Amino acid sequence: MADTTFGPKGWTPERLGDQSGKTYLITGANAGAGFQAARTLLNKNAKLVMLNRSKAKSEAAITKLKQEFGINADVSFIRMDLSVLDSVRKAADEVLKFVPRIDALINNAAIAQVPTRKLTVDGFESQLGTNHYGHFLLNGLLFDRIAESKGRIVVVASLGYNMGLKTIKFDDMNWDQGYGANTAYSQSKLAQMMFAYELQDRLAAAGRGDVQVFVYHPGSSATSLITTSGSRTMRFIWWLMTKTPMVQTAEQGSYPEVMCATEETLTKQRALYGPTGRMEMVGPVGRGTLNTHAHDKPVMTRLWDESEKAVGFNWNL
Repeated sequence: MADTTFGPKGWTPERLGDQSGKTYLITGANAGAGFQAARTLLNKNAKLVMLNRSKAKSEAAITKLKQEFGINADVSFIRMDLSVLDSVRKAADEVLKFVPRIDALINNAAIAQVPTRKLTVDGFESQLGTNHYGHFLLNGLLFDRIAESKGRIVVVASLGYNMGLKTIKFDDMNWDQGYGANTAYSQSKLAQMMFAYELQDRLAAAGRGDVQVFVYHPGSSATSLITTSGSRTMRFIWWLMTKTPMVQTAEQGSYPEVMCATEETLTKQRALYGPTGRMEMVGPVGRGTLNTHAHDKPVMTRLWDESEKAVGFNWNL
């Protein structure tokens, strides 16, 4: 049933008040939904820090944003490659040095549908390593700063969590056997959701209300995600889909992340936010369907422990 909290049109940036004095960090913000979220927040006078892999693309994005919002638009970038844990550590150090407050860390970056199995420099399957482990470490390193700011952690999910194994393949997380572009992607997105829901549980157990954690998905949006890492066939199928009503714009795809980062009336954290229209792929933004395998407690707890070991960082809550 469609969520009507925000009326028939769902949540839109029209609800967004002045963001002066607030600082948002977005991973993967030089294109797609991340770039559109940056536009929306800068339009409301927020300070924005992009965490991106490509220096050239980031500089081009910043130039574009300053052309639109003026030379004084407060937007900067810190280079970070999520697939390299060392790069994540260095970026987090930079953030802690130069960014005194974090109102929300939006975990927007991802790679998807990588056609052949690849490992990161740290030895992880590339989609799990980039989408989950990189973000897991980043959030841990920045957590205290987010907590000091009474900020939010916003995690991008995908409807792909309902595909693949619907659990974590602990005996072979790197897919030495049976690698499939979609199954590995689905596992990486499920892992991100489980991280968020387990973090909610740990914060509640520690009696901490200083950080809120929200999970959203952009629905089916015309971003560069599949065109950057997907196979030729996937890219073609996606191109065909973008010509149908089953795909919305990157700007519409960014609404759920901006909502989760800013909307003060949002209180339910154990939820999945995103489009509520056809198949929850497009349509008005609100609270969608969250299936229980995304917060299977024994799996979440084990994944947390395995993730701490994998990235060499213990969260102190």
